[in-house]
Amino acid sequence: MFQDKTLVCRDCGAEFIFSASEQEFFAEKGFTNEPGRCAQCRAERKQRNSGSRFGSRAPREMHDAVCADCGCETQVPFQPSGDRPVYCRDCYAQRRTRY
Repeated sequence: MFQDKTLVCRDCGAEFIFSASEQEFFAEKGFTNEPGRCAQCRAERKQRNSGSRFGSRAPREMHDAVCADCGCETQVPFQPSGDRPVYCRDCYAQRRTRY
């Protein structure tokens, strides 16, 4: 039913084989588009983009605060408004385990 196809990579221009088994896999998954990149360019693109979701986010802006339990100075990733208590890491962890 499926036959190997020779495709051209949109990034590097190299020819690559879209095998019959890959075509069958694509059909089973409901994919309608053929791959546009060779395996090497796909891997490089995946590597470049892998950190963008979680790992390479810009550091959070931290704000100074005073812990409502122990009174120590701490930093939190939000601007304290003053209408709710703010806890340091240790006090917050203790309160979390109590409830």
